[in-house]
Amino acid sequence: MEWSSLYSMQKQLDAYIESQHDLSGKDLFKEKYLALLVELGELANETRCFKFWSVKPRNDQSVILEEYVDGIHFILSLGLDKGYRYATGSINSTENDETGQFNRVYDLCAAFYREPSEKNYNKLFDSYLDLGNLLGFDEQGVKDAYLKKNEINYERQNQGY
Repeated sequence: MEWSSLYSMQKQLDAYIESQHDLSGKDLFKEKYLALLVELGELANETRCFKFWSVKPRNDQSVILEEYVDGIHFILSLGLDKGYRYATGSINSTENDETGQFNRVYDLCAAFYREPSEKNYNKLFDSYLDLGNLLGFDEQGVKDAYLKKNEINYERQNQGY
């Protein structure tokens, strides 16, 4: 996928949120990192992939996709904060199940937090895209869902979210 348009949109959204909340110039890296972890947990919860004790089915794919693109928002934003743009890699997950891939993404989030290098950023992004593949999402679906959620995020800001 070509990510430059989403980076541009994310940069505008971040600037809008920062201006709305008087955060211009504030380092929000640790807050965005924690937000990404929370979104990743919400995504896992919607898939229910780890809930071996439950027979309740996973949520609808549309709900899971919306949670997934919440994570994309924060990954893009973290990259912007550090001056990184995703260098498209290849989708080659070392995990073949959702739970394993969620754990891998968590590990790579922590690695990026401890050492916010471009290499670690690209590994995190690759791994998150691998997770999207395992969840059944294609590039166009992810992009469309990002655009839709981006509009919702502006609406929420305008309504005092």
